Amino acid sequence: MAQLIGLDIPFLGLGSHLRAGDPFSLLLVPRSTSELASPEDWRRVHWEHKALTAAVSGGARVAAISHHMRGHLEQVYRVPRHAVVDLPNGLLLSDHEDVPPAPLPPRAGAGFLLAMGRAVESKGFEDLLEALRILDARGERVPHLVLAPTTHTENLTDHQRQLQAMARDYAIDATFLPRFSSRYRTWLRSSALRGVVVPSRAEPFGRIPLEAFASGAAPVVATRVGGLTETVVDGVTGFTAEARDPMDLSRAIRRALHISDREREQMRARSRALLTARHDYESTIRTYLRQYTPWAMTLGGAVRGGA
Repeated sequence: MAQLIGLDIPFLGLGSHLRAGDPFSLLLVPRSTSELASPEDWRRVHWEHKALTAAVSGGARVAAISHHMRGHLEQVYRVPRHAVVDLPNGLLLSDHEDVPPAPLPPRAGAGFLLAMGRAVESKGFEDLLEALRILDARGERVPHLVLAPTTHTENLTDHQRQLQAMARDYAIDATFLPRFSSRYRTWLRSSALRGVVVPSRAEPFGRIPLEAFASGAAPVVATRVGGLTETVVDGVTGFTAEARDPMDLSRAIRRALHISDREREQMRARSRALLTARHDYESTIRTYLRQYTPWAMTLGGAVRGGA
């Protein structure tokens, strides 16, 4: 017997190929859906509904990476409760050890805010720029912004050009980074970091807060949407604001800019505790294997750390 794992949307179609007597079980792990990311793409939405129905009918399990995604899969995609297993998204904590830091952008050394993610509207970067404009208009000293709405394409997308134009029109002191680099996350360990902002409008889970927690970055400012509500708790592990509400986001950022050193250290400690308790991916996978594929735990070295 083997365990076949289909990670993310392109592999949802594996379920339609299941046959009785297959020497493996199937686990599908959708990290988002088209209903969340692009509901106007009705052909893709229909395909996902059909694929998940076929997979569950064939005996597959579907992993929910957050409480939000469990509700979404059950209510919107009609995946039966018995077929959904909780597999909280997380990090391999060892991946955040001994990574050489990248040089900071020149204007960030005196203090900076960091916002990064895919260059799509659902990430809410327009709301962040509007929030910083509000703060500046009210006389708040806003740190340099390192904004990384990234793609892997050579040319800027329309959305990236729009963000650049907004930052220029609002006279925001910002470094704009349109190309993805894994080294950006090393800036989460910088002593010049004043805060991490996650202004998403929709978010099945949201890994940026966990990246920040693992690196000791605090505070995190995030919107109260989707899976972010499970990691960024207002006044505990960060500060929160309503999604699509630049005014509320500006208030949360202002709170983050004025915390004391003691409050920052407390947030770091609470954030790290949440990360290790619920979002250590190695521990999560081991728990899943024990419960659903115990035979895998007897294979020497199959799971680092053993049973």
